[in-house]
Amino acid sequence: MEQKKKYQHNGGRKPKLDPRTHRYSFNLDDVENAKFLSFFDRSGYTIKAHFIKNCIFGKSFKVTVRDKSKVDYYIQLTQFYSQFRSIGQNYNQVVKELHSNFAEKKALALLYKLEQYTVELVKTNQQIIALTKQFEASYQEGGIISAEK
Repeated sequence: MEQKKKYQHNGGRKPKLDPRTHRYSFNLDDVENAKFLSFFDRSGYTIKAHFIKNCIFGKSFKVTVRDKSKVDYYIQLTQFYSQFRSIGQNYNQVVKELHSNFAEKKALALLYKLEQYTVELVKTNQQIIALTKQFEASYQEGGIISAEK
């Protein structure tokens, strides 16, 4: 008897240990599809099948929506704060130079002008604080939406 050697195929993908062979299909109308896509986009998943599977089996997920304008406001506020600190440092240097390089009357006149600009700066700072409080209130109301299933 002649023994035939079995051909071993070494190419291709290795078979999975636990293949997923069961598939399901469902149909949505336009309104349901729009709602589904809205949830999918906000969920952060990149694969719809993973999103659907997690919804079906009750795994919780968070939907986080970030308003870019609020992030930009925060960045600008941070930059403004650094500029505000540098103004304070410059203010101290100017006062020292006024006292050391000018006569008392001239220094007082220049300090009076500096004081007027400082009052304007304080008013601007108060407006910034009020805007920031408004920003924080709106941010807590709807800036980040967390919804758990």
